[in-house]
Amino acid sequence: MSKLKVRVNRSRPESMTRQITDQLAGLINTGILAAGEMLPSERTLAESLGVARNVVRRSYDYLASSALIAGEGRRGRRVRGGTSGTASSRKKSAATSRASGKKSSASAKKGASGKGSKKAAKKTSKAGGRKGR
Repeated sequence: MSKLKVRVNRSRPESMTRQITDQLAGLINTGILAAGEMLPSERTLAESLGVARNVVRRSYDYLASSALIAGEGRRGRRVRGGTSGTASSRKKSAATSRASGKKSSASAKKGASGKGSKKAAKKTSKAGGRKGR
């Protein structure tokens, strides 16, 4: 893990999280942070920048949601290899999720809207059970 050239300027209008995210994304996209390279821990990077740990955590979360890095549990976070973020990799990940039986985002939205009706049905059945007692 090489020493990262990331700086935070507190007088800038954008958040520290955004500054860190943009700088790390730039290092990854230019190849300075190579595919497979480990990122520093949240604590280490936060201490070196003089920011709170949750600022670094949010930056790492944004990078993970952009498919630039991948979490490896207790081992830390690693720069993803290959062509992350391209249309072909998104198609591959969609095909993989369909094959594994995961819901697509459209079906997930439908499932989320059905929760209210299930709760209402549950309340109705409980109320009916109480009348009988």
